[in-house]
Amino acid sequence: MTLFSILGLGFLLGMRHATDSDHVIAVTTIVSQERNVFNAALIGIFWGIGHSITLLIVGGTIFVFGVVIPERVGMSLEFCVAIMLVLLGLLNLGSFRRRLNYSHEHLRVHGFYLRLRPAIVGVVHGLAGSAAVALLVLPMIRNPYWATFYLLVFGAGTIAGMMLITTIIATPISYWGKRFQLFNRYIGTVTGALSVGFGLFLVHQIGFSEGLFR
Repeated sequence: MTLFSILGLGFLLGMRHATDSDHVIAVTTIVSQERNVFNAALIGIFWGIGHSITLLIVGGTIFVFGVVIPERVGMSLEFCVAIMLVLLGLLNLGSFRRRLNYSHEHLRVHGFYLRLRPAIVGVVHGLAGSAAVALLVLPMIRNPYWATFYLLVFGAGTIAGMMLITTIIATPISYWGKRFQLFNRYIGTVTGALSVGFGLFLVHQIGFSEGLFR
């Protein structure tokens, strides 16, 4: 493979990776609380940055030191993603959100809130085995510089893909939320319930169907 084909493949795989269902549900749950499309795009960017940092560290370790991640460790990290989806959903649900409303608003005054939460969520997703789509190509690359470029471009593709996704999600939410108070009231509850439901599905799938707890 040539360097350009590796970089092109990395960028396309990164954009495709951003559309994984657990990623989309996680950022939708966060973006549903935003009424500003620019801020929503920032959420996608910082999710991608957190994801890419983890991927660079893990991918570099695997490539340089030949570390093999045990299957049970990989499943445990994916289980953490499931738990995180449940927690994100609970933060959006009405009663839970009202109790934390003051602390959320206090944090929003500071700019780091907009960046910190999606970055942390991205880091957790980057640790999970779903990022294996990037690591599958590494054994085909013998040059360490090419491998580094591949991971960087994969990360750039993930950032671009997630920025596009969050912008697309936030545009109708912003439009309808500014015009209909009822929509504004229930969109967080709907996305929260979706996140909790999907997270619990993954908990059962990983913990019992795939045998993490056995």
